[in-house]
Amino acid sequence: MFPDIGTSGIAHAIQLALAPVFLLSAIGAMLAVMTNRLSRIVDRARSLETQAAKQAEDGMHKRAELVLVARRARLVSWAIALCTTTALLVAAVVATLFLGAFLGFEAAIPIALLFIAAMLSMIAALSLFLREVFLSTAGLRFNGASLRELSRSKRAQND
Repeated sequence: MFPDIGTSGIAHAIQLALAPVFLLSAIGAMLAVMTNRLSRIVDRARSLETQAAKQAEDGMHKRAELVLVARRARLVSWAIALCTTTALLVAAVVATLFLGAFLGFEAAIPIALLFIAAMLSMIAALSLFLREVFLSTAGLRFNGASLRELSRSKRAQND
């Protein structure tokens, strides 16, 4: 029923699985960063909702910022979903690698396809995360001026 792969076959499968397992730990670290970021976004949204309800004159500005925060939350949520999908695909790579070794079938094509799908998912997750970072810095305001406006005035002073 099962092919006799022996200890050396199992050791070889473990060696092949080592790189994807390290990749899983890196994905876990990225997920921790993204979930921390989402937590901060949710905290900011709650704060803005409270402020908007209390301050009628500044409520429209707070509501506009709340729209930006909601957009950021959606981007990070999608990035987390895609990063989790990446982890699942990498875990499937490892499982397929071992199943191929134990059941004696050629697993190169399924492993390659799963790994390519994992990398595409990771690219999409990181792209969404980067977009969220750009949105968060674009929305920063210091004494009523945006980061972009402050950097332009700083360059104008230096020229």
